[in-house]
Amino acid sequence: MAVMLIADDNKQLVRILCDAARAEGFTPLAAYDGAQALELFRTEEPAVVLLDVMMPQIDGFQVCRLIRAESTVPVLMITARSEEFEKIMGLDIGADDYIVKPFSPAEVMARVRAVMRRIGRETVPSQRRTLHAGSLRIDLDEYRVEINGEPVVLTKRETDVLWTLASGAGRVFTRDMLLDQLWGIDYYGDPRTVDSHIKRLRAKLAAASHPDWSIETVRGAGYRFERVQ
Repeated sequence: MAVMLIADDNKQLVRILCDAARAEGFTPLAAYDGAQALELFRTEEPAVVLLDVMMPQIDGFQVCRLIRAESTVPVLMITARSEEFEKIMGLDIGADDYIVKPFSPAEVMARVRAVMRRIGRETVPSQRRTLHAGSLRIDLDEYRVEINGEPVVLTKRETDVLWTLASGAGRVFTRDMLLDQLWGIDYYGDPRTVDSHIKRLRAKLAAASHPDWSIETVRGAGYRFERVQ
């Protein structure tokens, strides 16, 4: 499996991005400062690098310069600051993309795929991201959902929520977990937007019979995709 190096001093964000990288078919490597990022880059030869700008020991700009001096590996810089001059500097020193927080892990992985297509480099075997759970079929590449072969029209976010729950069948997802994974770790809106999306999702799914699975509310905890045997 292709290796993705993820370098950021925010350990929670790194954990979330590592989960997203695994779902994309990558083997993630985590670094929490610039020196560690350089060491892992030189020893593990990753296929792509996600690089935070503000890191201890060596900042992301300098890490990017050093990487670019010896490799053409794709580098995507991530930062909490949106000043135009920083974006320009990041791109000028060789970054392939520059992503400003807050972002969702899904957006980051989409940016990775776009960079890979742009440079004509395939790092992950091409395969459709589909999930089957009894009568339910989700195609995340086309954002198409079917129940018993019949299409169910969902928004992109509703499909992402359903995919996340169904791919972790039996696991309880808290509101905060869903916010972090789908809206981004730095989301500052109303956390109950998750409840609103779940409510709309259930209403749309209820139009088709699916007695073999359901989205359950776990009181005081969160939501769970439950398979009925």
